[in-house]
Amino acid sequence: MPRYHAPGRVNLIGEHTDYAGGLVLPVAIDRGVTLACRRADRIRLRSDVDPDGFGRYVAALAGELAGVGIVSGIEGQVESDLPAGVGLASSAALLVVVGMALLDAAGAELEPMALADVCRRAEERAVGVPCGIMDQAAAVLAEPGHALLLDCGTLVGRHVPLPPGLGLVVIDSRTPRQLADTGYANRRTELERALAGDLDETTSRRLRHLRSENARVEQAAAALERGDVEALGAIMAAGHASLRDDYEVSTPELDLLVALALEAGAAAARMTGGGFGGAIVALAPEERCPAIAAAVAAAYGEATGRVTQPIVARSAGGARRIA
Repeated sequence: MPRYHAPGRVNLIGEHTDYAGGLVLPVAIDRGVTLACRRADRIRLRSDVDPDGFGRYVAALAGELAGVGIVSGIEGQVESDLPAGVGLASSAALLVVVGMALLDAAGAELEPMALADVCRRAEERAVGVPCGIMDQAAAVLAEPGHALLLDCGTLVGRHVPLPPGLGLVVIDSRTPRQLADTGYANRRTELERALAGDLDETTSRRLRHLRSENARVEQAAAALERGDVEALGAIMAAGHASLRDDYEVSTPELDLLVALALEAGAAAARMTGGGFGGAIVALAPEERCPAIAAAVAAAYGEATGRVTQPIVARSAGGARRIA
């Protein structure tokens, strides 16, 4: 039975920029969504992960593919080791993996970015929230050992090597968010107003974040290329501050996790994903990541009473057919 896998991702820098045609720098991780399936007369999928909710994404994807003349059916099982609602692009991984299987079942092909765009439109249809293309692009284009520097306006990207031995720690705040129920759409509307010249105190701060964040993405890519992790730490710190103060999408829990990660010895840390809850990403030498993860989890539990299980991750490649 054919099997397909699509990774989740963490975004090192470039948050709330993709839907404005800005720059992003995500890294795919070695956790994701796997689908084992066979061709069928219609779509029949089972999932132990969000068994009631995942169907709306699959239905939305089938609708988007039908809109470009691709109709097929599959039956099988969806599995995931990627936590949902944390900001690791679990929904994008689901859509990409199902999209690959449906294309194979139909005997059809789409270029990677065309598949990513179909999946982006499906996510918008499923949740009613406009989103950018970063998550889907990372799922289809990622390479192991690299971040993806992507211009979401031109869809031109390049792979930026990660310093050897640099590890990733993802720490969930245990305050899950649903983007449809948060201020995500409001932030996008405010930024669109700012870009149209409708400036007030709020929209001016949203625009300041966009412009400074795009600059930080370029600076972060340059720091990675020269192996300057210290500089990367300062850039990510500035990015978190901008998300907290100018874009107002961080939370006290995320701020606390960032502080705890740095105190525990992380070289860099910031919130990752859309915010309003979710997770942070911390960077450290691979051999130190487990100890940092354990220290942060213990301190966070003592401070908040929330039990979190950090993910020590490695960079990974993009979506693929396994067999």
